[in-house]
Amino acid sequence: MCGIVGYTGPLDGTDALDVVLEGLRRMEYRGYDSAGIVIEAGGTLSVDKRAGKLANLEKALTDEPLPSGVTGIGHTRWATHGGPTDANAHPHLSADGRLALVHNGIIENFATLKAELASDGVEFTSETDTEVAAHLVGRAFTELGDLTEAMRTVCNRLQGAFTLLAVHADAPGMVVGARRNSPLVVGRGDGANFLGSDVAAFIEYTREAIELGQDQVVTITADSVDVIGFDGAPAQTTEYHVDWDASAAEKGGYPNFMMKEIEEQPRAVADTLLGRTDANGHLVLDELRIDEAVLRSVDKIVVIACGTASYAGQVAKYAIEHWCRVPTEVELASEFRYRDPVVNEKTLVVAISQSGETMDTLMAVRHAREQGAKVVAICNTHGSTIPRESDAVIYTHAGPEIAVASTKAFLAQITACYLLGLYLAQLRGNKYEDEVRELLRLLAEVPDQIQQVLDGIEPVRALGREMASAKVVLFLGRHVGFPVALEGALKLKELAYIHAEGFAAGELKHGPIALIEEGLPVFVVVPSPRGRDSVHGKVVSNIQEIRARGARTIVIAEEGDDDVVPYADTIIRVPRTPTLLAPLVTTVPLQVFACELAMAKGLDVDQPRNLAKSVTVE
Repeated sequence: MCGIVGYTGPLDGTDALDVVLEGLRRMEYRGYDSAGIVIEAGGTLSVDKRAGKLANLEKALTDEPLPSGVTGIGHTRWATHGGPTDANAHPHLSADGRLALVHNGIIENFATLKAELASDGVEFTSETDTEVAAHLVGRAFTELGDLTEAMRTVCNRLQGAFTLLAVHADAPGMVVGARRNSPLVVGRGDGANFLGSDVAAFIEYTREAIELGQDQVVTITADSVDVIGFDGAPAQTTEYHVDWDASAAEKGGYPNFMMKEIEEQPRAVADTLLGRTDANGHLVLDELRIDEAVLRSVDKIVVIACGTASYAGQVAKYAIEHWCRVPTEVELASEFRYRDPVVNEKTLVVAISQSGETMDTLMAVRHAREQGAKVVAICNTHGSTIPRESDAVIYTHAGPEIAVASTKAFLAQITACYLLGLYLAQLRGNKYEDEVRELLRLLAEVPDQIQQVLDGIEPVRALGREMASAKVVLFLGRHVGFPVALEGALKLKELAYIHAEGFAAGELKHGPIALIEEGLPVFVVVPSPRGRDSVHGKVVSNIQEIRARGARTIVIAEEGDDDVVPYADTIIRVPRTPTLLAPLVTTVPLQVFACELAMAKGLDVDQPRNLAKSVTVE
């Protein structure tokens, strides 16, 4: 979950400190408990590291700058082993101080290795598992005289998930990295090369990237990139071009990245839909390279995901079962493989992850494939691990999402799930061609409908500011409104640190109604009154029930729905949208509300406490 940056470049006046710090700024969304940097120059290593956000390190470097150099590595930390202190911040040094190392992930056998080192007289200055790796690689370099070989040798002793970057005073102009179950990409520049947890680390300098595979060691100098496996053999790599630039990762005049990304949602949905039909209007998914006969034989679909992505999966369940008539389950990836799930060669597993590096989801993907299931990844990050280890992928094309709390990636994930469901319905004959075309037409109208919501969003912002002192907020929804209610509650918890819960509206009388008291704010996501099986009337009854008990009712309802007017203290209108597509518009006011309320409380909505963007540890 940490952010890692590495750089080595030419002797042309470029200062590694500036390059690495800029990369850390772009990586801070991955972890902000502490930050550190090391510069290699003239056969010496210069280190500074500070607890807290990157600004603390930047201030220290302004007061006492590090020497100039052309090679450096940096790290922003999300704490696992040991608290967020200066001592536990990365980089960590070897016993002789000649090697510096940064680390993302968890080394599961660190206690055994630490005991071994301690018995040899090594003294530790931190509580981290990372320091163990630093001592091991430093000792291996002393024995072997080769930083790449030292890294490879040590990695074969480590268990768990990790990305490591190291520099050594006796290997000038060189950065060596390694990865197992944790992200690391290479940026290939002109006379300079880069390493990063993702491409945002170096996007200002180059858009040419190289995917690193599992169990690989990479060595970069200013003019070379060499990759080997943990077995020492040369490794195959894949080069690709990043289709967005540094400006896409800037705030662009917005107060924070989250508000910018909320405003980008019409484009994110539209781009995810772009180019998905052929000249005859048939839905095509070029990235979905699984034999059609296999997809026709599928008798069960299992969606695996974590957090917000799991709510996208819950929306997908309603749509896929309705369109395809295939039983669909939604599993938390963190629980999936531990309950001995029933999956086989006729099971299609859909893995949803914005980063493509979510460790719980990655482990679930591997388990599913071991059982013979085919796996389709839905992901926003090209070249990340989950798409590479899946049988197929649908990329969401939402662009970089920097704010920790997901917004545009969530809507793009739902959109990709709709595309998958319609494709399967078309392929399996559950829908006629004209039906699929009509649903695609309706889906293509949604970006404009999201924009309509955003254009009229000021009353929701005002509501967020007004409710800044709220201690508890409840959310109710039914059908596809239920996962929307769950997502609304999660956003408020993530951003504002207040108690919020989402409930299925039909479950209200089975317990949750006991929570209702005078003045308690309750958001209700009301389904469309149109449709053969609409539960609209039942949800309107729920509103009456909670209002009669003193709740403050805040109702999200489509334009023209007058049935809710007598029972709503506040109405938030959204455009008329087909029921299954409604989450793409009903979610947006809840995102804005949570963001505005948190801002009114003076909180950092881009970097909520204790959270990181990519959860790359189990």
